[in-house]
Amino acid sequence: MAAADPYAVAPGSARSLRTIWLLATLLLTVGPLVLAVSLAPSIHSSPPTALVWLLFVGSSVHVGATAWFYTVADVRTHMRGHPWRYYWIPLALVVVTAMIAAIASTEAMTWVLSGYFAWQFFHFQKQNLGISALAARSLGAARLTGIERAALTVAGIGGVGWLVAHPALLQIDRHGVFDSWLHPALQAVAACGAGAFVSAVLVGATAAVRRPRSDRPAMFLIIYGTSLAFFLPAFLFESPYAAVAGLTIAHGMQYLLLVGLIAGAPTETVPAQVGVLICLNIAVVLGLVLNQASHLHSGTSGLDRWLFGGYLGAVMAHFVIDAGLWRLRDEFPRAFLTRRLPYLLAPQ
Repeated sequence: MAAADPYAVAPGSARSLRTIWLLATLLLTVGPLVLAVSLAPSIHSSPPTALVWLLFVGSSVHVGATAWFYTVADVRTHMRGHPWRYYWIPLALVVVTAMIAAIASTEAMTWVLSGYFAWQFFHFQKQNLGISALAARSLGAARLTGIERAALTVAGIGGVGWLVAHPALLQIDRHGVFDSWLHPALQAVAACGAGAFVSAVLVGATAAVRRPRSDRPAMFLIIYGTSLAFFLPAFLFESPYAAVAGLTIAHGMQYLLLVGLIAGAPTETVPAQVGVLICLNIAVVLGLVLNQASHLHSGTSGLDRWLFGGYLGAVMAHFVIDAGLWRLRDEFPRAFLTRRLPYLLAPQ
């Protein structure tokens, strides 16, 4: 007699879990964008406690949650077969960025941070693309077309370009490094970013609504639309918190929802509650460490600069690790995620 599959989900439960994920994803995307605008402080004022805590969870805790994957035996087996992506490159990013932060001038760090944020926000849009693809798959709709995927990517690039061209929104150019000869170039980048964003939203929305009726369920259209327009707050608001904080919180909440569902999938050796508790503890403890290091950017001691650089490297390591673990076109991520989330990747 064959052993019961610990990941098996009854058809009725699968539909419920799928609906819960879709609605929660929508709420955790739109909700933070609205909350950040409503909680954003006036210029030169400190953010309210509620916004600080939301940023802590959406930023540091979500990055810390990535370490949970290293506790899963079959994931570690996969990682050992790809040591550069999962061990050596993450370690090199932490060490090299710590060294750069320790020796770089304030002006040089402005450039480093500009590149860091460009990568970070592009990473956000890659996740949005993945969520849109997962929504289509879970609903039994056709996979994203090339145009739909390209529109999401270009919309993200447009948003990144706009943000990089407005360093005040990122709070990274307090010494006016970009205010001199670079100003005309930044204006051009901003214009190109805005044009790319608007064009991509129009093209992507048109492609989505032209799908056959059976391939455009309402929930797919809503999630795809929010992914397309994700960077809209950056274009609408001058306050860094209204423009950017919501993006950070929404991204982190989307990620924590998915990782929590994966960790909560019962296995032969780890009950669902235990898996979630392990993941939560790792995420919060590492999140506290990362959060402390993230506030050392203005530190004057060499140790402060080392720790801040290490923090930047750890976040970039998270980008690299995630890019491998969530790539569904690769055999292991597809099989692992399908086992853990059958109601999303193998809907009944």
